[in-house]
Amino acid sequence: MALREIITPENPVLRKKAFKVTNFNDPKLQTLIDDMVETMLDAPGVGLAAPQVAVSQRVITVRLSDDEESQKEYGDQAGVLYVVINPEIIRTSDEMVEGYEACLSIPGYYGNVSRHSAVTVRGHDRHGKQIRIKAQGWLARVFQHEIDHLDGVLFIDRAKEIWRVAEREDEDDEQVFAREDEEKPASEAAE
Repeated sequence: MALREIITPENPVLRKKAFKVTNFNDPKLQTLIDDMVETMLDAPGVGLAAPQVAVSQRVITVRLSDDEESQKEYGDQAGVLYVVINPEIIRTSDEMVEGYEACLSIPGYYGNVSRHSAVTVRGHDRHGKQIRIKAQGWLARVFQHEIDHLDGVLFIDRAKEIWRVAEREDEDDEQVFAREDEEKPASEAAE
């Protein structure tokens, strides 16, 4: 396993639609997955898409923190590693929630983004077995964010408001790093 460089929007790979994976037995795919997990955890981040490490393939990794606070907040979702190949969202909730997002490919920026409060994701695991994941709250937001990367979409494209970290230094960290318990339905959120 090795750490890979996380690219920024200057690299055109980040803005292109990624190619579908067809060979699950390719050793390069397995190495990519291992490297993505290591890179995501080292960053540290809760999700990473292959285009973020300059590989145009439809592969994502997701893992919510598993510290004590996260275990209380996310329950059995905390610390679970998801590797999804060729993921697609097949069901979404009607309810939309606004929440703060950031991205390893756009360091130092945050945005307020409206997302579905729950999604069902279908794809394959690292060995090609079909999987289906039902996600709510923060986990649903992370899946939507990472799947967007596979289509060349960044959170800044969806954000209603974008700011640099320095612009909000005077605010409490709890406000800057809002999680699902602070998200509001889009219909109730202040504009």
